[in-house]
Amino acid sequence: MKRILTTIVIALAFSIMSLAQGYAQAYFPVRLHDFGYIKEEKGPVSYTFELENKGTKPLIIVQVTASCGCTRPEYSTRPIKPGKKGKIQVTYSPYGRPGAFEKIIKVKTNGREKRTLLVISGTVIPRGKK
Repeated sequence: MKRILTTIVIALAFSIMSLAQGYAQAYFPVRLHDFGYIKEEKGPVSYTFELENKGTKPLIIVQVTASCGCTRPEYSTRPIKPGKKGKIQVTYSPYGRPGAFEKIIKVKTNGREKRTLLVISGTVIPRGKK
């Protein structure tokens, strides 16, 4: 009985220690954005993905990369406090890329989920078409 009680006390101590350390957690209410139809001659289009830190420690966006050079992500490297929001703006350049597209943006954080995938999509209408 004494051995079981000791095991339970040790398990509780480890649980309490892990809760006290806390964690960061990136929550994206929207992970997919469809631009619909965009005209090539109108130039680049942008969308801003919002995220919230639903954890108990500051969230840091470590890196954001796009699947192609036609897509440019911009973000702040400042820590996002628990309960606060951050933004990742993604700009897509349609020049010379007529037709449908789907681009993946990889977000790396110090959060509980280390990696998150965001997606932008749409269809580029070539120059001279209506």
